[in-house]
Amino acid sequence: MRGSALNLDSRSYRGSGGIVFIVMALMCFGALDTTTKFASATAPLVMALWMRYLVQAGLTTAMLWPSRGTRLFRTARPVLQFVRGLLLLTCSGIAFLSLRVMPVGEFTAIAMLTPLLLTVIAAVMLREQVSWLRWLCVVGGFGGAMFVIRPGKDLFHWAMLLPLVLVAANTAFQALTSRMARTEDPGTMHAYTGIVGLLLTSSALPLAWQALPRTIWAAIVLMGVLSTLGHFLLIMAYTRAPVAILTPYLYLQIAFAALGGWLVFAHVPDAWSLAGIALVAVSGVFGTWLTGRERLARKQLESPESSIAAIAGADAN
Repeated sequence: MRGSALNLDSRSYRGSGGIVFIVMALMCFGALDTTTKFASATAPLVMALWMRYLVQAGLTTAMLWPSRGTRLFRTARPVLQFVRGLLLLTCSGIAFLSLRVMPVGEFTAIAMLTPLLLTVIAAVMLREQVSWLRWLCVVGGFGGAMFVIRPGKDLFHWAMLLPLVLVAANTAFQALTSRMARTEDPGTMHAYTGIVGLLLTSSALPLAWQALPRTIWAAIVLMGVLSTLGHFLLIMAYTRAPVAILTPYLYLQIAFAALGGWLVFAHVPDAWSLAGIALVAVSGVFGTWLTGRERLARKQLESPESSIAAIAGADAN
């Protein structure tokens, strides 16, 4: 009994540690969205992304090189590493353009539709059985996005549809990450995303270079620091707690982004936007919970004799 209690306490401690790290990561990402909106008003897209990926590539290499050396850049999937880096660069560019015209909280809420779109992909492409409740969450999430965008409103701008493109690109990025994580080292994957983004933006940098105020330089450097730190914290979270526990916490990013928008830009979402943000968050959290419950139930049906082990394993990885 004492051994079991110690194991349970260890699992609980590791799970709570993962939650702390993911909340810290989401604070970084919320601050990143706020900083990006501030910089997007003045900085050219290519310059901002170049600096972000310069900082990311530099910090990642500096942090991991002492312990890994040349092993940091060894990969069996160089083409997929490039595609993954290109997808993340696409997401960063769309986010930058979207935040020029959208408030931070509303943008972040729409971007958080990615887990719900992954449900659609699982049903259509992977033939996973999806309950009607999970489909209802998908519909609710995209309905909430329409509340935020409201194509018919007077202040609507075509760029407000860009976050939906971002959701598609981010879904592809997450799906590819999940596939590559089976064989590739997380540190190597993170290093390559920075390198690919840096190389691609550097090729266009001479066409976009211009003088910028010091405050904007500071902002785009901060973008790189926040992005790098946030992704490292995210990796540390997922090494300390399972995805099923951590995923619902991802929607805290909406709150952090909305707080940043209020503190920096004095923006308060209107009633329709608040309703849409809440609908996206509730649909995402409930959909994530349903997904974990349904997958665990299927595992128990496949091997009833190991149901207790399955439940214990749900929070032990």
